[in-house]
Amino acid sequence: MASPDSVRRFAVDSLLAAQCPGYSFVRVGQVLFIGNEVTKEHILRAELDFREGDTIQVAELAARLERNRARLYNLQLFNQVAAQATCRNGELIVLFGLQERWYTFPVPIFSFADRNIRSWLDRPDRWRRFDYGLHLTRYNFRGRNEQLLGNLQFGFNRKYELFYITPSLGRFRRMGISVGASLLQSRALDYDTRNDQLLALRTDNTFPVQRWYVTGGLRWRRTVQRLTTLEGYYYHERISDSVQQRNPNYFLGTRQRAFVDVVLARTLNQRNSFAYPLSGSFLQVSLTQRFFVTSASPPITTVAGRYARYFDLGKGFYYSASGEVRLRMAQRLAYADSRALGYRQALVRGYDAFVVDGRHFGVVRQGFSYRVFDAGRLNLPMLSDPRLNRVPLVLYLNTFADAGYVAERSVPVTNRLPNQLLASLGLGLHLVTYYDRVFTLEYARTLEGFGGFFFRTEFPI
Repeated sequence: MASPDSVRRFAVDSLLAAQCPGYSFVRVGQVLFIGNEVTKEHILRAELDFREGDTIQVAELAARLERNRARLYNLQLFNQVAAQATCRNGELIVLFGLQERWYTFPVPIFSFADRNIRSWLDRPDRWRRFDYGLHLTRYNFRGRNEQLLGNLQFGFNRKYELFYITPSLGRFRRMGISVGASLLQSRALDYDTRNDQLLALRTDNTFPVQRWYVTGGLRWRRTVQRLTTLEGYYYHERISDSVQQRNPNYFLGTRQRAFVDVVLARTLNQRNSFAYPLSGSFLQVSLTQRFFVTSASPPITTVAGRYARYFDLGKGFYYSASGEVRLRMAQRLAYADSRALGYRQALVRGYDAFVVDGRHFGVVRQGFSYRVFDAGRLNLPMLSDPRLNRVPLVLYLNTFADAGYVAERSVPVTNRLPNQLLASLGLGLHLVTYYDRVFTLEYARTLEGFGGFFFRTEFPI
């Protein structure tokens, strides 16, 4: 969504020409912030690419201010960020005006205990497959852009989680840490794939699967746009006798296993908006090495990457395209490690009712969008809090085409989607509103002729 508080180049240029005529370079005298009642000023300064005393070329000042304004906005701590510059005798005063968001979100959990709505509808016991509880997120914890997340979930799946992330520590605010722990107990487990659909085992008194893990990591970032992480995970998983009897390959012949994942990832996020990008690019690559501790399973090496580009074509038209790949190398893979398309990680739209298992996959997505409605910011006078009473509302019409392929050497005869081209076309409506919320309603039709309407809560590319 194009931010309504973007800096207008002509306004900055004309202002400087009037205030400091004849200067080709200006010196930054002061950088000021207003509106950051919670956020610490040093967190904001760490995102900027200039400081007091720096010299900036006048011809590039407007673009420089907009780039830094976008960095502050994409911290996702503010509803609005505005930048203003004034000049006197060749010395510049830069002012950033901020409207902070609401940072504490206690969200009740009431959700389907399945990977999507279509999968939930296909379950004969669907009305018992609900999760409920409380998800608590505290953004900008202590005003330092830290995150504190907790889950207390009951119902069909029990989940207890606590995570803490701080993106920046130290004098230069470049190094951060992440720690967390999670425990999952589920009364159902998808133990096999037949006819490209999941087979589920459900029990009322026991848990077919129990999993816990702890994690810790280091995070190095230059700005909100550039992030490198090195994280370690220790997992312990256990399945019931019933699962092992139905699929001995689920854990390669054992009922429980423990393993360590070491994940190195690099993200370069140069999109204009992280929630619903209309211009810019996104690149993320990762390398994961898995070592098994309590079983004879061979180690697994996974290489993954995703690249996306976004183009503003003018007059309300936009184009986006992305490619995603994953390569998984191992002598043998357990069924639990062979998930590819159709799960929560990746999807060719229209194949929501199916899953595709395999070692390697690739997906290409592209779409054209047209902004059909932009209400700006709707005023809600019944809400007195300025963080909540102005709601941005933008609607886009989108047409898209997806294609994907999953490569697997050994495929059960009942599954026909691996090792063949998957493709779909579709039309959708994308609603973008405040606090980075995106809602999409899409109709997709696949190469095989099936599909339907699908509701999602994230930008698909």
